[in-house]
Amino acid sequence: MDQSQGLPSNQERVSFARLARDSAFELILTSVLLFGVVSIVRWVIGPSPISRTIPGIHAELWIVGAAVAFLLAGLILSPPGRASGGHTNPAISLAMWHFGVFPGAGVIPYAIAQLLGSVFGVVAARSVWGNVVAEPPVVYAALQPGPGWSTWELFATEAFGMAVIVFLVGLCLAVQRLTPFVPWIVGALVGIGIAVLGTATGGSLNPARQFGPAVVSGQTKFLWVYLVAPLVGAAAAAWLRSLLQYRRKVLTHRLCGTIGHPAGNQI
Repeated sequence: MDQSQGLPSNQERVSFARLARDSAFELILTSVLLFGVVSIVRWVIGPSPISRTIPGIHAELWIVGAAVAFLLAGLILSPPGRASGGHTNPAISLAMWHFGVFPGAGVIPYAIAQLLGSVFGVVAARSVWGNVVAEPPVVYAALQPGPGWSTWELFATEAFGMAVIVFLVGLCLAVQRLTPFVPWIVGALVGIGIAVLGTATGGSLNPARQFGPAVVSGQTKFLWVYLVAPLVGAAAAAWLRSLLQYRRKVLTHRLCGTIGHPAGNQI
């Protein structure tokens, strides 16, 4: 009897090892992202010379959006981001699977890593900045919809916002000359979403963005919306892009635009 039957091949073992490594990178990247988000909110909206100088919440949100945009682009372009794809967002990982450039086996490990990283980043920010992070107006940067917003209005807006991001990212990743600009496009779109939607839905556009702050703060009333709506929007946008641009395939799951050799799109 062949003793090798039923054992994983070398390729499968390498793929599992790479998936574990890249999931760990996603955990680290998302931890840094949420540490950065909470820190930015603490210094721009929380008690600080900046918040005392800026005239109102709308101007503060534009500053927060710009800071998060640069942070996100930097994480995507970092060595761990180039290795894992720099998703830091379960909805992005889901979309890349729908685009056919990311293995389905990687979606759940990535999502778990991203959600855990979100919690770790928030806890780290609390340990660095102290109790001010837990108190209003920071409250761990947890998001809540504006007054008068219904659950389904919140759901539709967050889903639509994520759909716009995924659709545009899919278009750019299908054109090789545009792929180098994707990190900045992603950062700009998320930053604009924060500034425009900040007083309405909070502008999460990422299940991992809200998960850690909501869990640590205990503000979980709308958590399911912030978790599910971006996933629905991402899936819908991936389907629409494939329908409208069926002759042009997405080239890579890496938001840094790295395409590499033919097997490079697989984990």
